[in-house]
Amino acid sequence: PFVVIEDERGLVGLAQAGMLELHVWGSTARRPDAPDRVVFDLDPDPAVPWARVKETAAAVRARLEALELESYLKTTGGKGLHVVVPLAAGKQDWAQVKAFSHAVALEFVDAAPELFIATASKAGRRGKIFLDYLRNGRGATSVAPYSLRARPGAPASVPIRWDELARLPGSDKYTLANLAARLRRMRKDPWQDMVEPTRQFLRAAVLRAVGVKRGAK
Repeated sequence: PFVVIEDERGLVGLAQAGMLELHVWGSTARRPDAPDRVVFDLDPDPAVPWARVKETAAAVRARLEALELESYLKTTGGKGLHVVVPLAAGKQDWAQVKAFSHAVALEFVDAAPELFIATASKAGRRGKIFLDYLRNGRGATSVAPYSLRARPGAPASVPIRWDELARLPGSDKYTLANLAARLRRMRKDPWQDMVEPTRQFLRAAVLRAVGVKRGAK
């Protein structure tokens, strides 16, 4: 069993129950075993400069573009950023999504082990960015777009355009206090195109390019 929000009333009901943060699967309730996105969670050690986090997000995007995969960006409301890849549901399974994200993370670790880590080790993360691929397993979650975070100032996880990244001062820029003003100014949701049906998926050639076999488990 899992919780599903069907409409605005459901969101209000969660708020009335004292829930602040919303975390979601990488699939829909209708097809829970058909993942339709990959989430690269860039989780930096507190000592990592914010500029390096932004550079890493851009580098992940470039690697995905080389694989002919379009990606989208959002703040986490914390210290890091999420790079999200929409996928056509039913074209890959959870094992392949997780293996793919792990393989891409390891590419960065192999290229610059002094800057990146792909294991959930607090001690080993000192001065590094954890490329968290574990958000992509069945039952794993990541913070939902526009969810508030249970942190001082109530920051929010907010979709942003890639061209906003360079001047973004921090992942906690948008909060309960200023997010509504941002939404009023926007002419288009940065993720509007992402929610449209997509044809991209983890093709066999893409999996081979990062060293994952199509039947990976």
